[in-house]
Amino acid sequence: MTKRSPGILCLLFALCCCSLLYGQELKPRSFLEPADTFHRGRFWTMAGTGTVLYATAFTGLYEAWYKNYELGGFRTFNDAGEWMHMDKMGHSMTTYVESYLIFHMARWTGMPRRSAMWTGAGTAMLLQTTIEVMDGFSVKWGFSWADIAANTAGAGLFIGQEMLWEEQRIWMKVSNTRPNYPDFPVHSLDGGAVSTLRTRAHDLFGASFGEAFIKDYNGQIHWLSVNPSAFILSNHPGSKFPRWLNLAAGYGAQNMYGGYSNTWTDEAGKQFVYNDPLHPRYHQFYLSLDVDLTRIRTNSRFLKVLFGALNWIKIPAPTLEVNSKGGVIFHPVYW
Repeated sequence: MTKRSPGILCLLFALCCCSLLYGQELKPRSFLEPADTFHRGRFWTMAGTGTVLYATAFTGLYEAWYKNYELGGFRTFNDAGEWMHMDKMGHSMTTYVESYLIFHMARWTGMPRRSAMWTGAGTAMLLQTTIEVMDGFSVKWGFSWADIAANTAGAGLFIGQEMLWEEQRIWMKVSNTRPNYPDFPVHSLDGGAVSTLRTRAHDLFGASFGEAFIKDYNGQIHWLSVNPSAFILSNHPGSKFPRWLNLAAGYGAQNMYGGYSNTWTDEAGKQFVYNDPLHPRYHQFYLSLDVDLTRIRTNSRFLKVLFGALNWIKIPAPTLEVNSKGGVIFHPVYW
């Protein structure tokens, strides 16, 4: 999830390429329940809606973001080391979640499982590649092969599990606890201007909760959330291990106010450098508990759909943090 990304885009443009390949229609038992075989009405509803949303979202993204920056000829650039790899984690997680959600939307139309799998992953890659192409014509950025690799890893995690187990036992998730940014002054190199880390963070990542959740790399934690019961029950069907309980390993980073270093230039052209040895950029590694919402038993179709749609968000839980400053911290409840 880069600053230029519109977030989780669950669009279905690629469904248009799959028309008329599957069997006859069968009326579903309920609106939210997947059709038993291919349902043309549902397919064209999703395909049409997805196409409109795809065009609207990226037109809006261009008008709101790219139009405000200088455009030029298509180019590539290497941003593999930016933001201590947090943006790459976001790319992988976004593509993974898009693949999963679009897969289930395709299954809702009655599309066969394997075809829905490729539709989900293919559409997710289409969405993310569209953003990369738009970046490629921006003088400020460029087409990033590192981003494409991260997107492919996310889609690959979804495809691999679907092919192995026909279910997701390892989820990519995200949480975000925004730091309380300090308000002490930071002077420009020429001494002619004063800013603060809080001002820099708000300018860079946004001031609202919604913006910060998507953009603030200092607050984000990206998780691999593993469901032990899925592996235990395959060998011990009578096990009483809670089927909804997950173990999660997370990665985060702190004190980032620029892509590669804590240097920046404000709108007036003043240059700032923040190199306080008491607040260095550092890595964080986490171990925590989590909940797989899709494995909570319920007879409500609505709740099943809702749980599946929200399962990419890590549940707050007791968490152990080990960081590259040598710190070991236990958080009774952490998000």
